[in-house]
Amino acid sequence: MQRIGVIGGGTMGNGIAHVFVQNGYHLTLVDVRQDILDRAVAVIKTNLERQVKKGIIAADDVRVVLMQLNISLQLEALSTCDFIVEAATEEPSIKTTIFKDLDKLCKPDCVLATNTSSISITGIAAATKRPDKVIGMHFFNPVPVMSLVEVIRGLATSDATFQATMDLAKKLGKTPVAVNDYPGFVSNRVLMPMINEAIYCLMEDVAEREAIDTVMKLGMNHPMGPLALADFIGLDVCLHIMEVLHTQLGDDKYRPCPLLRKMVAAGYLGKKSGNGFYEYRS
Repeated sequence: MQRIGVIGGGTMGNGIAHVFVQNGYHLTLVDVRQDILDRAVAVIKTNLERQVKKGIIAADDVRVVLMQLNISLQLEALSTCDFIVEAATEEPSIKTTIFKDLDKLCKPDCVLATNTSSISITGIAAATKRPDKVIGMHFFNPVPVMSLVEVIRGLATSDATFQATMDLAKKLGKTPVAVNDYPGFVSNRVLMPMINEAIYCLMEDVAEREAIDTVMKLGMNHPMGPLALADFIGLDVCLHIMEVLHTQLGDDKYRPCPLLRKMVAAGYLGKKSGNGFYEYRS
């Protein structure tokens, strides 16, 4: 697998593209907007230069790495790829449409992976005629820094597809963990209810925001408190994942906190909007 495609030039997409090109893969990054692609290339360049300052890569490598990165507004640019990672908006209808289109234009042996954090791999695979070659490859933000990758098998994912994805993750310097296809997988099934419960603590005036985060940082040795982490992830993303867990598992322990719903409705989405549980200056 040498020709890689990534769909989506946002935070996750450009981070995934970064780790592939840094590790010598020829990559085509696709998005529907030129400004997003231009911004993605700029972010990758900035992050590579940051790695130079930290001594992770040599200064001369930045130009060489960027030469392996191509951008396109056309999905057809991925037709010759060996492996594609979709990192588009976390919306089932968008992802299934993309996979239907990829199934038609990509070569038969191309593996189609999705970076979804909560949507069923089996459901996405069912939109294609190659469900055995569809798999979840869930990276964590910031992708160039975080080592974990959840590799999620759908119901029809073949052993060959699974092993190829595990091997590819290792070649990227990541630590892949095998996970089966259940709502939220492992990471978000454990993390999001914790964040949701922290929001309940705030709503019910159990403690102030700083106190809640301090308890988890100092008492549980977490690097970041759950409310600050929710802001970093995006409160809209947290709400979406909780809704998926609640709907698909049918258990009220996954019911999104009313305060979380209220904040998202008000446009308080966390760090990306400038306001969440904390305030952020641009």
